[in-house]
Amino acid sequence: MSIGSPRLFAVEQEQVTSDDYYTPQWVFDAMGITFDLDVAAPPGGVAWLPATRYFTMADDGLEQPWDGRVWMNPPYSNPTPWVDKFINHGHGIALLPHSASPWHVRLWEAADAWVAVARFQFSSPHRNGWSFMPIFFAAFGDDCVEAISHLGRVR
Repeated sequence: MSIGSPRLFAVEQEQVTSDDYYTPQWVFDAMGITFDLDVAAPPGGVAWLPATRYFTMADDGLEQPWDGRVWMNPPYSNPTPWVDKFINHGHGIALLPHSASPWHVRLWEAADAWVAVARFQFSSPHRNGWSFMPIFFAAFGDDCVEAISHLGRVR
């Protein structure tokens, strides 16, 4: 990030926010894949997420270079810049809600494959963790398509 450019987040995250919906361990167990980078992790990362490195709000994952196989469960309050960077990166798996928005159409058309899930319960630090709308996993790369095939019907 260049000096004087605006940060994605005005302050570092110190407590749970409405964007904190953690992917449950069973998802990673089923996929059986390790990621090089979790691009949108909470402070301290997620203990059961198999990623070598992670970026938090303090790291500003949108401003950092992404490399290797990425995992992305971005802030749902503003997924557009995350989806755009994920598409440009082109290798990894993303977990997102279905949405009537331009970013959804772009990802839907660009991804190598996707798996839709009608009802999903996150490992949420607040509320009951149930998704407020259907979610989907989008994948780029043969290894990632194979991984999401263990979560449902690949399309």
